[in-house]
Amino acid sequence: MRPTPLMRFLLAVPLALALAATAAPAQALTPAGGVQPADPPAVTAERACAPASPAAADAPTTALTTPDGTVAEVPSDLRGPCLALIRTDLPPLRRLQPDTAPPGLGARDLQAAYNLPRNGGGERTVAIVVAFDDRTAESDLAVYREQYHLPPCTTANGCFRKINQNGGSTPPPTTDPGWVVEAATDLASVSATCPDCHILLVEADDELLRNEIHAVGQAFQQNATFISMSFGAPEFPNQTIIDSFFNHRGIAFVASSGDNGYPNPTWPAASQYVTAAGGTSLHRVRPPFPPFNRPGWSESAWVGAGSGCSLFEPKPAWQHDPGCANRTIADVSAVADPGTGVAVYFTDPTDGAGWHVIGGTSVAAPLIAGMYAVAGTPGANDFAASYPYAHPRAFNDITTGSNGSCGGSYLCTALPGYDGPTGLGTPHGVRGLRR
Repeated sequence: MRPTPLMRFLLAVPLALALAATAAPAQALTPAGGVQPADPPAVTAERACAPASPAAADAPTTALTTPDGTVAEVPSDLRGPCLALIRTDLPPLRRLQPDTAPPGLGARDLQAAYNLPRNGGGERTVAIVVAFDDRTAESDLAVYREQYHLPPCTTANGCFRKINQNGGSTPPPTTDPGWVVEAATDLASVSATCPDCHILLVEADDELLRNEIHAVGQAFQQNATFISMSFGAPEFPNQTIIDSFFNHRGIAFVASSGDNGYPNPTWPAASQYVTAAGGTSLHRVRPPFPPFNRPGWSESAWVGAGSGCSLFEPKPAWQHDPGCANRTIADVSAVADPGTGVAVYFTDPTDGAGWHVIGGTSVAAPLIAGMYAVAGTPGANDFAASYPYAHPRAFNDITTGSNGSCGGSYLCTALPGYDGPTGLGTPHGVRGLRR
């Protein structure tokens, strides 16, 4: 359920303080042609969905049967809320004037920043797993794609399909405003990075983790090769059993690393079989370009990006960082800072339609999933999560920023090479996401 006004206030205050520290600074050209930073703009954001809490030790459980037939007991009330953050200092833009662009990074910006083609995907299917029903998902997606001159993706032309967690066409009975934000964000992000992809929207009945994982299983049954999961729950002891939902070679599972900084890893991003998408602040840069940044863009670790050393997950064979004996989060990253967020169009069930600026690692996961699809179908015997580690030079190494206090360790500090908040970095093209 979406936060009450009091919950929103309590959530927005710490976010506002954190975001103000990482907002893109306003820029003013000096007479000499250099760049003189001005005071950063005030940035505030709120969570689209109320955050999850760890399940109590004596919480009632529900039996969940995994694909290999194992039965795992999952806390019945453990939720996997969405991880989208919506800018509140920018009112929704209801209508665009001629020759104007929505606020936030658009599809062309993202393609330029990550060196992506303006077409690609070869009609491969990316599945997006959400909760509740987004009744205007297809029509809102049409507005986004028309704005950025992307090919139509509709039910009629076979590009877009929406199903429930059981594979049927009857939608969940409930619509949740926060999850409308999430669904629209995911659809826009996949569209931006993989314009020619087909999109399968799988809607779980609600945000109980057991239903969301059931929806992930449905995406797999529908033969989706790329599956994006922009939700997360605190780690729990039985998660390694449920990991078998992701223990499939030839499938790219991507999940948001979380928006609570270090040391707060979330599951399913913590799964050893999943690519955990961390977060960055992505800034446009005016000449002269600083050293070691690609022309026109600069990135740093976002303060909210989830990272850390998993409590339960073993380290996958492709990870070799020395400071964590277990699985380390994240693997790769993309923009997630609401202060440098992406443009998304959606219809709020109570407030109407408009353009908004969205952040959170909810953005990073579908961006990366779309890039995997552009890279091509994973090898039938491969774990797609291993690919980035075989090609570390195919990523923009992020070396500034932090998401917590860890004594300067790589677990919460962006440093040369691998680090927790940004993983191996952000994709420079898609070479790092294929064999």
